[in-house]
Formats: sequence, structure tokens, C-alpha cells
Amino acid sequence: MTDKKKLSDKFLEVVKCEGVVSITSWGVETHVVNTWNSFLVITEDERILIPAYGFRKTEKNVNVNNNILLTLGTREVSGYKDYPGTGFLVKGTARYLSSGEEYDMMKEKFSFLTRVFEVTVSKATQML
Repeated sequence: MTDKKKLSDKFLEVVKCEGVVSITSWGVETHVVNTWNSFLVITEDERILIPAYGFRKTEKNVNVNNNILLTLGTREVSGYKDYPGTGFLVKGTARYLSSGEEYDMMKEKFSFLTRVFEVTVSKATQML
């Protein structure tokens, strides 16, 4: 039995281009935080690792409810019907890493991080 990829080639192409990423969490309160496509690291098992410096309200929410929504896009990758740009809505769960091999790897790439925001993707839908 083969595992179906959750992150399409088009998604991976978008991540390689700059654009804004929005992460919505809810638990204590609804909160949105932003980062950049270039800060996302995709693991072999399709988790998304994001360097976190702030993200304090998001962390409080994730401690209560670990479900998150993440959106990202770029104008550099054509969407449906050659639309000038495309974007994705990702549904998943999140947790924070503050030590370990992946934390060390991310700290090497992004010296400013205090923690790593890890997203386990349940679904990624192309929106444009």
C-alpha cells in the first residue's frame, strides 16, 4: 500500500518562491500570525517546520487546541487556468519543538528562532 502525498508538486513549487504565510489558531482566542514562504522547511514525511521567534499567542492557543489553518501563496507560480499566481489552504495540527535533531537543524538555518513550530498536515487544498 502506498501513502498518498498530501503536499503536491505545485505546493512545493510555491514554497520555493517568496510569499506571505498566515497561520490561524484558536483556543484561548482566535489569532493570526505571519511568516514567509522561504522560512518553511518541508520534511520527508511532509511535516512543515517553521522557525518561531514570537508566536506566543499561537503557542497559548495550540496548548488548548492544536488545530491550525495555514495559508500561503505566490504570484510566481501559475494557478488554475494559468491564473497569475496560486495559493493553498493547509489544515493540520501543530506543536512546538524546543530541542532535538530537527530543532538543531532549524537553529542552524534560522539563528533567530526560539522554538520550531511544527505542522502535521492533514490536508492541503489549492485555492487558485
